[in-house]
Amino acid sequence: MKPFYITTAIDYTNGSPHLGHAYEKILADVIARFRRLRGESVYFLTGVDEHGQKVQRSAEERGIAPQQYVDEVSAEFRALLPLLDISNDDFIRTTEERHKRVVRRLLQQLFDQGEIYQAEYRGFYSARQEQFLQEKDRLPNGSWPEIFGEVAEITENNYFFKLQKHQAWLVDFLTKNDDFIFPRYRQKQVLEFLKEPLNDLCISRPRERLEWGIPLPFDDRYVTYVWFDALVNYYSAAADSGRWPADCHVIGKDILVPPHAVYWPIMLHALGLPLPKLLLVHGWWSINGVKMSKSTGNFIVPSDYTGEFGVDALRYFLIREMNVGQDSDFTRAQFLVRYNSELANNFGNLVNRTLNMTNRFAAGVVPPGEAGGEAEAELRALWDKTRGEFIPLCEGFQFHTALDRIFAFVTATNGYIEKRAPWKLGKSEDPADRARLRTALATMAEALRLAATALEPVMPRTSVKIHEVLGLKAGAASWLDDLAWGGRLTGSKVAESLVLFPRPARP
Repeated sequence: MKPFYITTAIDYTNGSPHLGHAYEKILADVIARFRRLRGESVYFLTGVDEHGQKVQRSAEERGIAPQQYVDEVSAEFRALLPLLDISNDDFIRTTEERHKRVVRRLLQQLFDQGEIYQAEYRGFYSARQEQFLQEKDRLPNGSWPEIFGEVAEITENNYFFKLQKHQAWLVDFLTKNDDFIFPRYRQKQVLEFLKEPLNDLCISRPRERLEWGIPLPFDDRYVTYVWFDALVNYYSAAADSGRWPADCHVIGKDILVPPHAVYWPIMLHALGLPLPKLLLVHGWWSINGVKMSKSTGNFIVPSDYTGEFGVDALRYFLIREMNVGQDSDFTRAQFLVRYNSELANNFGNLVNRTLNMTNRFAAGVVPPGEAGGEAEAELRALWDKTRGEFIPLCEGFQFHTALDRIFAFVTATNGYIEKRAPWKLGKSEDPADRARLRTALATMAEALRLAATALEPVMPRTSVKIHEVLGLKAGAASWLDDLAWGGRLTGSKVAESLVLFPRPARP
């Protein structure tokens, strides 16, 4: 059976990883873990894009070979993955032979099919974006947008891919498959872009101008344009495995049009290969309301937060704070609000109350739950409702709302504890109160187990720790079965305490 194949964009090795890279990997990881927990076979790919003019220039500025440069930067991106508990199955580098071999094969196939031709180009070129520009790219005042950096006018022979030939097909495909891109409004933006005629895509650079790339198999005087190289990674990592097509490409909105929504589908169509099933397009993070920028010092180093607060706290905040597809803002103040109120005071408090009272009033052993009354029935009904909403929300990539539902249940469980007041019941000699106490302790432990189980895709370490301190033993049941209210903890020996989210050292 074909596994669920999920990819992230491969990161360009002209700089170190930042918060945006961390978010994309965590988002894809949450999807991969959710799918695995549901019993699906999953293959999760990420990696780095190592060719191109910007890499060559960065290496030249440091006086080292491009390969040495990308080796160093790629190591930073690879080190980010275990730091964030990313469960990827593969890490591809575009300098690997397994990738270059597939790129050369696909280029040769397109050339043999007559999809690639040679022509002279006269026009403008942006070295920063590594792309040729058109007059329509100018601002109304005739200048070039800042994103293009220094723009030069050049004349040179190059090879071109017949992009325009397939434009009508792509419009028809997107019109008939309105769920190809998530969120759907992004698909409408692509169709708006396609109302203008496409230019054929220049897919080569002369080696006299750019040496650092994959030589064209039919003319080694040229190297491959970086996007025609980079996009192939999704296929080259799966070409001989039966995993293709990808089920989900997770990418940022800045590389949707034209690379992933125009170049990539047309490349695959021209090659006779199936298209990925979904492009999941996330938004951008700003820092304190301002665009991230290393030059101004306005950026977040993920390790600063994982070191101070733990990896699960950062994973939780990023998934809880951003509605997939929209932009969001990262501030330390807002991070601390969620950390203190939701993780420490709400969830962490539930953990400590459950362990403390089970030890105080039941010798540290979860008692069997009895029938219970209205308070127990209300909490169980709320869980059934929460579980019924949680799974579809995750399936629809609405993880921020799914987390909201789980933490509403955690809040309700703390409210239940206040209502039942086990500390009062524990002082009573009345048999009815002793029965209520046993039921309350069992209910608290089960509610905590369920919340921790549901949070596993987002907070895997926290989930494991809570299951361990509850004395939960691995069973034959599936994750979905484990989300049903039951009595699996009866007789379990719990730990004395667990501090999951200690207070931060500074505001």
